[in-house]
Amino acid sequence: MRESELNSAETIGLKALGWLVGHDDLLPVFLGASGASEGDLREGAGDPVFLGSVLDFILMDDAWVLEFSEAAGLAPEKLIRARQALPGGEAVNWT
Repeated sequence: MRESELNSAETIGLKALGWLVGHDDLLPVFLGASGASEGDLREGAGDPVFLGSVLDFILMDDAWVLEFSEAAGLAPEKLIRARQALPGGEAVNWT
């Protein structure tokens, strides 16, 4: 993976984190599902693995994907590509 792809993916992850923090209804769900605390959010902003978990969470619901994509001015497919570029997002082949 090229460094520019990782930087772009991290930027999308940061935008996703900002979007999530701005949603009082979704943030507690993310915190409960991830086990993160509100204090972990600031620290996690610099962690590509944490940003990947934010994208994983948003990607669980098509409505969240569409809402975030519209707010960020991104094609929904960019979220999937960003997730794949971050640690833990590699495609798994079971063959």
